[in-house]
Amino acid sequence: MSPFRPDLVDCWIYRVTLSARDVPHPEILLIRRAPGRILPGLWQCVSGSLEPGERIAAGALRELAEETGFGPSDIEAFYDLDLVNQFHEPSVDGIVTAAVFAVRLRADAEPTLSQEHDGARWLPVDDAHAEVIWPSYRTAIERIRDDLVDPERSAWFELTLEGERKPR
Repeated sequence: MSPFRPDLVDCWIYRVTLSARDVPHPEILLIRRAPGRILPGLWQCVSGSLEPGERIAAGALRELAEETGFGPSDIEAFYDLDLVNQFHEPSVDGIVTAAVFAVRLRADAEPTLSQEHDGARWLPVDDAHAEVIWPSYRTAIERIRDDLVDPERSAWFELTLEGERKPR
């Protein structure tokens, strides 16, 4: 096996609230890219580059903390979405890859944004799905909806905060 390292990590953030009838309602956090950056105004997940020698999952959690302020005390679960995106990026004249993760946060968690973003909003899954532009973003939201909200399925995707497969 000859693994390769992605250029980027994406980390989707969601939380689950319960209705009066204990029906789970997942919400996705979208953050808006600030002016002066590539793709200003784009609603997205946390995304960033890996540091040299950094483990991929650790990079996702570092970017999560840097861009939103969320740390271990906010995280209820950490997941590998079994998804790697590839896209053409004109600014580097090449194909860029991103390994995709997700975190489930406490229901009361609220972000503290870095200067990279100027807006944040929690949206129901269907609204977040309709809001995002890139097809790969919609695929990640579908995986949260279809695989992570169901405890039976989500266990297969769960990682420890050290990035190892969580024992079942």
